[in-house]
Amino acid sequence: MACLNIPVGVSDFAEIRKNGYYYVDKSGLIEELLRTTATKVTLITRPRRFGKTLGMNMLAEFFDIRKDSRALFEGLEIDENTELCNRWMNQWPTIFFSLRRVDGLDFSGAYDMLCSVITELCDSHRYLLDSEKISPYDRSVIKNILNFDASESDIKNSLLSLTRAMQAYYGKQVILLLDEYDVPVAKANSNGYYNEMLDVMKGIMQALKDNQSLRFAVITGCLKIAKESIFTGTNNFVSDTIANSGLNEYFGFTQDEVNRILGDANALEHATDVKEWYDGYHFGNVDIYCPWDVMNYIRDLQINPNAGPESYWKNTSDNGIIRSFIDYAGGTITKKLESLLSGGHIVQRIDENLTYDYLHSSEENLWSILYLTGYLTQVREEELSASLPEDGTALQIPNAEIREIFQTTIKKWFDDSARVWNRKSLFDAVWSGNTEVMTEEMNKLLRRTISYHDYKEDYYHAFLAGIFAGAGYIVESNKEHGEGRSDVVVYDPVESRAAVFEAKYSKALKDMETSCEEALMQIDKQMYAREYEDDYDHIFCYGISFFKKRCLVKTK
Repeated sequence: MACLNIPVGVSDFAEIRKNGYYYVDKSGLIEELLRTTATKVTLITRPRRFGKTLGMNMLAEFFDIRKDSRALFEGLEIDENTELCNRWMNQWPTIFFSLRRVDGLDFSGAYDMLCSVITELCDSHRYLLDSEKISPYDRSVIKNILNFDASESDIKNSLLSLTRAMQAYYGKQVILLLDEYDVPVAKANSNGYYNEMLDVMKGIMQALKDNQSLRFAVITGCLKIAKESIFTGTNNFVSDTIANSGLNEYFGFTQDEVNRILGDANALEHATDVKEWYDGYHFGNVDIYCPWDVMNYIRDLQINPNAGPESYWKNTSDNGIIRSFIDYAGGTITKKLESLLSGGHIVQRIDENLTYDYLHSSEENLWSILYLTGYLTQVREEELSASLPEDGTALQIPNAEIREIFQTTIKKWFDDSARVWNRKSLFDAVWSGNTEVMTEEMNKLLRRTISYHDYKEDYYHAFLAGIFAGAGYIVESNKEHGEGRSDVVVYDPVESRAAVFEAKYSKALKDMETSCEEALMQIDKQMYAREYEDDYDHIFCYGISFFKKRCLVKTK
C-alpha cells in the first residue's frame, strides 16, 4: 500500500499544498466561476462533507490581494491559464468568512458566537483603521466591533462596512466568500430562536444587495434557504444546487478521480467496496463519490490493508435529521422508508426553496431535506421503467453507508419506542403460555415497526429482542445453547422463569403454520431448554413464524 499522506479533516488549501498532502485538483472551479463574472452572487449548496469549505479556502488563496499564492497553484489545472492567473491571482481584496461555528442553546449564546467570528474577521483587516481613505461611519463600525462595543446595528452592517472600507483602501471592488451561510439559522431553528437569528442574518446579508463595493460573492451552504427569507432584495442571484448545476464535478469525487486515487494508493482491488459504500450520488448529470468517505477509507487502508469499509458519517450530529424524520413517520412514510431500505425508490416532489422554520411542516418537506442533505439521491430517468410526473423526482438511498445509517437509526428508534409502548398484555401472555394473545399483540407491534432488512431473519431477531429489552428482563439473542443455537431467550430471574424463542421466516403466508411446527421441532431436537432446567422453575418454549408484518406463535 502506497503512502499518500491523506489530509483527512484538513480544509486549509495552503496547509495541504505547503505540506505536500495528497490533493485532488479542483482548481478548475476558479475558471468555471470566472466564466460568469457578471453574476453578482453565486449560491452553491451541497450536503456536508463534500468539500465546500476546502473549495472556498482555495478561492480565497487564489484571489486575495494580500497573498502571493503562485507556488500553491503551481502544477494545477488553473496554472495552465496564464492570462487568467495574471488578471485574477492575488489581484483582488477578498473576504473569506465562515459561519460554521455560530451555535448556541439560546439566542444570546449564538449571538455572542456570531459577534466573536465577526470580530475575528475585522481583526484580520485591522490595517484598515490606519487609512484616511475609510469613511468615518465605516471606521466607527469596524472600531466598535474590535472594541467589543458593537451595537446590533453594527453587527448587521459589518460585512457592508468592511467591503466599503476595503474598496476605499485598495481602490478595487471586493470579492466576498461566505462559507456555511445557513448554519446560524439551522442551529437557531433547532434550539427555538429562529426569528431572532433570521433578523440578524437578514441584516448581515444586505452586503449582497446593490453593494457597489462588491465585485462578486460566492456563498456555500447545505440548504438553499428561500430567497425571500434571508436574501431579501438580492438581485442577479444564481443558485448552483445538486439538482441543477454546472459545478458538480468540483464538489465530491468523480469516477475518474477515484480510479486515480485508488491507483496512486495501490488499492485498486478495493474499487468495488469503495463504489458500493461511497458512490451513488447523482448531482445534476454527474455521478459523485463522497470525498470525506473515500479519503477516510484510503487512510484506514494505509494503516490496515485488510480494513473493511465503514460508515464515516455514523457519529455525526447531522444524522439526527433521520431520527426526527422517523419520529414524524406515519403509515405512508413507513411504507416509503421500507421501500427505500429494500433497494427500491420512491417518487416525490422536491422543494429546494425551503425555510428552516417550515422544514417539518409537511411530509413533502421532510423528503426534500433528506435529498438535499445527501441521505437520498436522484435516480436517473434512464434507469426507470416508467416516466415520472412533471413535478416528481425519483429518490433512492445512494449507497451502503447511508443504508447502514438508516438501519442503525431505525433500530435505535424501535428500541426507544418499544419502551413506552404498552406491552403488558404481551408479557402476561408469554408467562402464561397464551399463544393466541401473543400472536395478536406481536402483530400489533409488528405493524408499528419499520422493516430495515427487507423482512429477513435478522430483522425479526432484532424485533423479538427489542420488545423485551428495557422491561426488566434479561434478553440474549443468538447465543449458543444445548446442541444448537436458539434465536432469543428471555429471562425473568425474580419469578424464576425463562422463555425460549425460535423464529422462522416464511416465504409465503400459507407456510406460516408449517414454519411454526419446524421451529418447535428444532427446539426439541437441539435441546435448547435443557440448560435452564436446574435454574428456573418455569420454562416456556415458543416457535414463531414471520411473514412480512405478520406472525404466528405456537408452543408445545
